[in-house]
Amino acid sequence: MPLSRRTLLTTLPASALLAVAAPLRARAAARPTTTGVADPGANPGSDPGANHAALLANTVAIFAGTAESNARPETAAKLAALTSTARARLAALDGAGPGELFKGLPLGTSDANLNTSYQYLYEIALATRAPGPAPSDLRDNVDVRRRVIDALARLHDTYYGDQSKGYYGNWFNWEIGISASVSKTLVLLEEELAAYRPGLTATYLASMDAYLRNGKDGDVDLDSRFHTGANLADITTNRILQGAVTGDDARVVKAVADQLTVYATVDPYNPRHGVTDGFYADGSFIQHDSVAYTGSYGKVLLTRAVQTVKILDGTDYINTADLVAVVRGWVADGFAPLVFEGWMMEIVKGRGVSRTATGYTDVAVVVEAVVDLSGHTTGPDATALKGYVKFVRQTSKAALDPVVFVSPVSVARYADILADTSVPAADLGDAASHTAFNAMDRTVHRRPGYAFALARSSNRISKYEYMSGENLMPWFQGDGAHHLYLTGQDQTLAFGIDYYTTVSPYRLPGVTAPVETRRTVPELYGTAWYDNPERGFTSSSESQNTYVYFPRGTNTLSGGARLGTYGAVGLVLGDDAAYAAKQAGELPDDFVAYRNAAATKSWFMFDDEIVVLAAGVGDPAGRAVTTTLDSRIAAASDTVTVTGRLRDGSDWPGADGGGGTAPGPVDWLRYADAGQGVSVGYVFLDGGGDRGGVPRPTVTLDTVTRSRRVVRTSNPDTPVTKRVFSLSVDQPAGARRLSTAHALVPNATERQLAAYERYGRYGRGPLTVVANTTRVQAVEHRGLSILAANTFTPGTHHAGRLTVDGAASVLVRTSRDGTVSLAVSDPTTERGTVSLTLRGRWLRAVATDDGVRVRRVLGGTRIDVDTHQAHGHSLTARLR
Repeated sequence: MPLSRRTLLTTLPASALLAVAAPLRARAAARPTTTGVADPGANPGSDPGANHAALLANTVAIFAGTAESNARPETAAKLAALTSTARARLAALDGAGPGELFKGLPLGTSDANLNTSYQYLYEIALATRAPGPAPSDLRDNVDVRRRVIDALARLHDTYYGDQSKGYYGNWFNWEIGISASVSKTLVLLEEELAAYRPGLTATYLASMDAYLRNGKDGDVDLDSRFHTGANLADITTNRILQGAVTGDDARVVKAVADQLTVYATVDPYNPRHGVTDGFYADGSFIQHDSVAYTGSYGKVLLTRAVQTVKILDGTDYINTADLVAVVRGWVADGFAPLVFEGWMMEIVKGRGVSRTATGYTDVAVVVEAVVDLSGHTTGPDATALKGYVKFVRQTSKAALDPVVFVSPVSVARYADILADTSVPAADLGDAASHTAFNAMDRTVHRRPGYAFALARSSNRISKYEYMSGENLMPWFQGDGAHHLYLTGQDQTLAFGIDYYTTVSPYRLPGVTAPVETRRTVPELYGTAWYDNPERGFTSSSESQNTYVYFPRGTNTLSGGARLGTYGAVGLVLGDDAAYAAKQAGELPDDFVAYRNAAATKSWFMFDDEIVVLAAGVGDPAGRAVTTTLDSRIAAASDTVTVTGRLRDGSDWPGADGGGGTAPGPVDWLRYADAGQGVSVGYVFLDGGGDRGGVPRPTVTLDTVTRSRRVVRTSNPDTPVTKRVFSLSVDQPAGARRLSTAHALVPNATERQLAAYERYGRYGRGPLTVVANTTRVQAVEHRGLSILAANTFTPGTHHAGRLTVDGAASVLVRTSRDGTVSLAVSDPTTERGTVSLTLRGRWLRAVATDDGVRVRRVLGGTRIDVDTHQAHGHSLTARLR
């Protein structure tokens, strides 16, 4: 399979970085000393003392800023916020009661409060190190610094130093969170610690090593399931700082070598150390082994990677240019497609979708990373990164406040980019694009005016993520749920926390769900997890991950093909791993698992439409089933209308904004929110419904008030009121299976929708449903000359001029000069070869990807595609 230029740009620097890791490990082994004295025999030309000084200076500059950056007027608000935070922490320190270091944070049983206490101490220390033109009684204040050091000693003596009493609650706090705050504080107060409590630093290092219980001998274990991806980047960054502050070069070198493994492109067929966490060749990012997570852990890794570039600047550990090239590839291929007008899409946030600050806030983290990357590149690469920063600023509906940046230096650099008139604002991708993140079961389809984001699942990728009381009702988020983002809309009014609060979890758009009431994990078990140590269920056990936190699906088919800017995606719904294990008798009697409904679904993504087919929709257990075509929210005061046309020529009876079930077959419906100035059309196509007819959809338009706490236990108990629109096809209990076919038309006008009606009745419309069964689903778009098909079962399948053997996803487009372009993928990721035949005149190969073979057969052209270990990647050919 040939590597695209994009893939090469990502993998070649990653390979170069991995090649450096082995010599670094040898260097670490050859220098066990912690004296900081140079050892030229270990690495000729290396000066550990100079390296450590650079590491410390770089770290202080990142978090506290420099005299130059902090003298800029643009950083004044950041510095003021930094100082204000420190004063608030000092006031909380003064007001602490018994059993507290800070007021309101009782210690002894809460690992979260202990973690926060260490964070507060870091924030106080930071204010004492930040230079600036304005007078500050905190800057260089020895008394304040010693208060922080005394507090560090107290926390260690009372709550942290005794490892037999520690390590309760979340492992992350003990292995990563506390160590991050402590390590940065040790760097900031290095000189004061040496003068005031010279032994405290070594004491803390011994304890931090002891708390790496998922590691090996107090260090990273690359074979540990806990030391992967973003978590590994966090741990190793902490250890780089620890080595610098103690002069332990072996620790620094080993940590750098360990972190380099994070930058390698994951090969799912040959994972290093068995790790599947990280970035894939198609831009996907996975954490926790199976969670699509670019928008949460991915951005954590991005931040840490860029900080590593800055921390290592001026040292001789690695060539940071290679590291920059890898991370630049992440931004272009992994992040940019998921950012829509400054908003991070929900489909890659895991449990983070239930937090109150997401979306625009998520992208601020990405922007800061891109700002800093641009400072470590030159020429066209720097221009592209700076242009992207401007593009996000220009298109976002929320003004990015650089005060949220971590570094004052980044704030100053951001201001420079915005002021640079020589750099045009430009996205890193095209306005019309289709991104198949098949490695993480996600798809993003973009056009000027909208973006369509689809979340799927399989036996490879989790259906959802729940953890720590976050994302309490996630059950169907990976069952073909979609988000349709519209240009010009403030996405906080359309999605985010209020969307998940007010839209029923059973009525997420695109989802087929049984009509039942499920209970959250805390409701089921009285705790944030299923607690049964005798059966292997503890808060961080593998069983908890597999069956409670992020269960995978049981279906193998989930994926699709991409041809240029067009795409086809197929999905066979399956139960999750917990239900399958419960049915097999592998789980305890009191463990609750839920059964899903059944459906075979396809999405065909064009320019003006996303065509959705569903077949075999129903429930093996005979329950009532709801298939939701779309759900949208609006402000309670917005004027929302639903208009449409029935097949008999009459108007939709709910045109005044009301709902109800259609009295007959429907041609089209249109949702419009005058308050936000947005609309979506729904065209109902022949080839769906009972016996190929058109289904009678149900429209609901309700005013819903719920607390944000219903989706996350730690959210404030804030009531949210929204008008919630839902369009669904409902089946009563015991109903036979049905099929549906419709097209989503973003930003549709009534005139545009009426055109589908007018042409469709005479068979001259742009869209034709060619097939819609559980074996094959296919659509023809006449206006684009595209035939798109998904096949789901073994055997031979026919769709128009196309014959396909076995399960596959195929796109075929014919240009005006007769050239035929096609793309093929294996949505199961398990097939060695996919074969298809185009009936008609014989076509010869003009250009093909490696592994694509074309030959003449009776009545047409045979194409055999080698999909062995392609992991859902599309292979293409041009024929004439």
